[in-house]
Amino acid sequence: MSLSDGLSEHARRNRAHWDTTAAEYQERHGAFIGRPEPRWGIWQLPESELQILGDVSGNDVLELGCGAAQWSILLAQRGARPVGLDNSERQLEHARTAQAEAGVEFPLVHASAESVPLRDASFDVVFCDHGAFGWADPRLVMPEAARVLRPGGLLAFCITGPLASLCWHPETGFMEPVLHRDYFALHRLEDEQTVNFQLPYSEWLALFRDCGLEVERLVEPQPPPDATSTYWEPEELEWARRWPSECIWTARKR
Repeated sequence: MSLSDGLSEHARRNRAHWDTTAAEYQERHGAFIGRPEPRWGIWQLPESELQILGDVSGNDVLELGCGAAQWSILLAQRGARPVGLDNSERQLEHARTAQAEAGVEFPLVHASAESVPLRDASFDVVFCDHGAFGWADPRLVMPEAARVLRPGGLLAFCITGPLASLCWHPETGFMEPVLHRDYFALHRLEDEQTVNFQLPYSEWLALFRDCGLEVERLVEPQPPPDATSTYWEPEELEWARRWPSECIWTARKR
């Protein structure tokens, strides 16, 4: 349902949640995800090992769901020209503070990734790390990502894996070795405050194809032996050692 401000119902709902919880989120997770080198996902695996984005020097880069822009700041320090977009103004306030502390400056855009207010074919890289592809409808986000990418541009995003979405208990909030959802019905996943999104693998592949994107890699990261996380409880670590907690997709615009 579209509203007068252009936001979908779920985008408005998620915006309210993040505007309310941004400070708490950054207090809890900011140091964990604000390390001096780019890292991916729940377990903060180094980009230097995964090589998802590669050398971004001189590239125009859009981060969809940038939060406090920890990733984009690190990319700016490595020669990229980033733009950070987030649905939450409170998160962007944290991003502006982080920019000032790091001594870097780049545009920050307050908008939903379902309707990106930026020109066609204006970026070499579009990416997110548990950002817009999980917190907005991928059936709307991926066409927007493809639209703003230049031909040959890279789309990369890290999200919760489909199996993890199936095994997350909606009442306890913990991962369990039990399926709690219908795999073929995966799309809109909601609780009292927020709406998340997920798709079966076949629908992800069809969506890439329909948006003119060619999949290059699907990485299913495993936590390292010394893994810790501010996102998952220690007892959930054993789940992630047996089954994929996350997926990192990369694709090129044809």
